[in-house]
Amino acid sequence: MKLDARVQAAIEIVAEVMAGAAADRALKAWGQTHRFAGSGDRRAIGDLVYAALRTGSGAATPRAAILAGLAGQGLSPDGIAALFSGARHAPAPLSEAERAALGEAAPALPDWLAASLARAWGGNAGAELAALLARAPMDLRVNTLKATRETALEKLAEDGIAAEPLDRPATALRVLAGGVDVESSAAHALGLVEVQDAGSQIVAELADARPGSSVLDLCAGAGGKTLALAASMHNNGRLLACDTGPVRLKRLAPRAARAGATIVETRLLPEDWLGGPAPFAETFDRVLVDAPCTGSGTWRRNPETRLRLTPEGLARLTALQARLLDAAAALVKPGGRLVYVTCSVLCEENEDQAASFLARHPAFSRAAPDTRLGPRATGTDGFFCAVFAR
Repeated sequence: MKLDARVQAAIEIVAEVMAGAAADRALKAWGQTHRFAGSGDRRAIGDLVYAALRTGSGAATPRAAILAGLAGQGLSPDGIAALFSGARHAPAPLSEAERAALGEAAPALPDWLAASLARAWGGNAGAELAALLARAPMDLRVNTLKATRETALEKLAEDGIAAEPLDRPATALRVLAGGVDVESSAAHALGLVEVQDAGSQIVAELADARPGSSVLDLCAGAGGKTLALAASMHNNGRLLACDTGPVRLKRLAPRAARAGATIVETRLLPEDWLGGPAPFAETFDRVLVDAPCTGSGTWRRNPETRLRLTPEGLARLTALQARLLDAAAALVKPGGRLVYVTCSVLCEENEDQAASFLARHPAFSRAAPDTRLGPRATGTDGFFCAVFAR
């Protein structure tokens, strides 16, 4: 495919994303319906789509987003205009308004969200946002139930995958080349490694799940942190993973089997469990609330989520987070800990939520200073972790 045809394909995919589709799924669906496109074409189109979502997600139309993405990649106005020739498979020619706007940056964020980020980051907001919109690396977690860092690196190398250890945490590796399919490797199939951002590994480590203890992962999803907790516990103790999403939770069982995490139990919670009687007749040494959130800390990987974020949506999420924390508080043993985690960078979901919880629950206190992670400071996705002791 010529570049102009790739640009037209990217415009069509961005239109799907703006209509509500997840970017990765829209790209996959396009590839399945356009079998003539080779792997190089699909990869290049994906790059165009993500450049548009990172640079031009504040644009009003898919074409405007693509134009902003092309400009962000260094193409000149004349070079961009040449791609919009109207020829077969190429985008329609630029309008006068589009030509006039070439080189103008699309607003990266709506005013309300920019103000929220300025509150979180102060004078560093611009640099932090730029880091949060850069391309994310691929991190792996070494499954210490089956491997050491050294043996995992050796197996990855046999698969042709170059990686290097990170300073923190001790289980983290970073893949050195992009476009690598780790999940098709022998190292992954054998359960030696899991794809997991180093920041996610760090907050799981902060839960301090110990061998022989009882641990509840209240919002487990597909179980990435659950598996990290099982490794921290050396497969010794009780680890219960819960979620209200049956599709998400169903993915955990085969992952746990591959990882050799034999202590993992799963329980599907009803959607309305927060409004009914407690679903647990026991309490736990550790309760992890990896709360539903805006996902603003993962914009490097999911830049399209900015398109769907509204003040009303944020308000709904913070209300849900508070209800989850209140329910989780009753499940913590005396002397135990409640660990609150988000993949958000917004104070409303993080520091504000932690302070409100402590005000409502005087039996709890901070067990450690709050932890904030992010691409500029720690080279990870954005995460927040507060640990409360009962």
